[in-house]
Amino acid sequence: MKDEIEPSGKLTIRIVAMPADTNPSGDIFGGWVLSQMDIAGGVAAVQRTKTRVVTVAVNAMTFISPVKVGDVLCIYTRIIKIGTTSITIEIEAWARRDRMAVREKVTEGHFTYVSLNDDGKKCVIED
Repeated sequence: MKDEIEPSGKLTIRIVAMPADTNPSGDIFGGWVLSQMDIAGGVAAVQRTKTRVVTVAVNAMTFISPVKVGDVLCIYTRIIKIGTTSITIEIEAWARRDRMAVREKVTEGHFTYVSLNDDGKKCVIED
């Protein structure tokens, strides 16, 4: 998958994978990658809804390739569905490796967020 396809969506977060984020095998924890994706999805959801949002579901998640220390993790987001109170975001994580010479998709998923008002109750997503 190296450099064969382009990321889908808008670049939302870029972060360097650090040694503190590794598992005993030396790869970056999948949970760390998942949390970065959730943060990016939340940013995209808030930008669209202009409300507070909470994650209600990770509808699909596929780990394709490990993330290594020093990789620049780039998270891309694309809105795929807007309901009455929820929004589903397609999220792709790509790693820039070897001093950014190689770009490889490492993870993808669909996350759903619910729009909340100031009282923490579900609210309608306006057009």
